[in-house]
Amino acid sequence: MCIDYMQLNKVIVKNKYPLPRIDDLFDQLQGARVFSKIDLRSGYHQLKFWDSDNLKTAFRTRYGHYEFLVMSFGLTNAPTTFMHLMNSVFQPYLDSFIVVFIDDILVYSRSQEEHAQHLKIVLQRLREEKLYARFSKCE
Repeated sequence: MCIDYMQLNKVIVKNKYPLPRIDDLFDQLQGARVFSKIDLRSGYHQLKFWDSDNLKTAFRTRYGHYEFLVMSFGLTNAPTTFMHLMNSVFQPYLDSFIVVFIDDILVYSRSQEEHAQHLKIVLQRLREEKLYARFSKCE
């Protein structure tokens, strides 16, 4: 099912959250030898709406009236809102051993021992924030 949010997107204030620059990413990775990529399951579908916003995503089918409880595909600010959340969750570790790109997390380290500690921190933060990874797509 595809819902056309064109009219809603016209009145939403656009979030101009910046994506990371590739040059900055290369600079951060200098000296790193060990890498892991963590893919978050369902990306921004993990973001819950405020109860007052559910009505804005309402749609009707022949089976009834429905409202999204989580961020829906097609909303203009969905990717940037999720990126902002991820950067907030991992703020203390950005530019140190984590790069976040929307729903992917790159963990980088100089050694296996350091990498084990970094992964432990990342997985703990995901657990604390109730964010779920799709480990079948992780590398």
